Amino acid sequence: MTRIKICGLTRLEDALWAARCGADLLGFICWPGSSRYIAPAPLAELTQELRAQGCRALRVGVFVGQEPAHVRDVAARSALDLIQLHGGESAEYAAALGLPYLLARPVRAADDLAGLDGYAPWGWLLDSYDPERPGGTGQPWRWGLLQQASHVHGRVLLAGGLAPENVRAAIRAAHPWGVDVATGVERAPGIKDPARVAAFIQAVREEDSRDDS
Repeated sequence: MTRIKICGLTRLEDALWAARCGADLLGFICWPGSSRYIAPAPLAELTQELRAQGCRALRVGVFVGQEPAHVRDVAARSALDLIQLHGGESAEYAAALGLPYLLARPVRAADDLAGLDGYAPWGWLLDSYDPERPGGTGQPWRWGLLQQASHVHGRVLLAGGLAPENVRAAIRAAHPWGVDVATGVERAPGIKDPARVAAFIQAVREEDSRDDS
């Protein structure tokens, strides 16, 4: 079964809806440079309410080159299950955090997936390349490149330009462990469109069913 991560959440109602529709991971942007940023205090309140309502989806905090002490503090206050490193952090930085992490990397060519042997992530997140923004571009990349990176294996989430209209094609091209979407299911940055969230998750499950048949 393809896992689903709905990222860039800023509102409790959107997070609960995503989980109820079947999302496996919920992503929260903890980097102030993002239009989907959620500050530590409201994030802690939101995740506390998710726990109170029995939400079982994994909570993921996305960070971009921030101080390790800050990352650990936010993770503890919000009871995050995973950290997502989206700023080209070194293997030494990742190991020193002492937290399970998703390692995010932008992809332009197969060479971009080289030189990652020193990392020991919980999983990988492969995203579109943008020279100015670390993620959330809404632009796809050549998903089939994933098949050329044998050392990137296990839990690999595909991101970048995914939407209800193309996620089935992406799964067929890359056969990832999971898929990640933000822009493709939004009304505005950080504000999800319930119909598109449901349609995205339904498309993934339909593709899973096709593979099982």
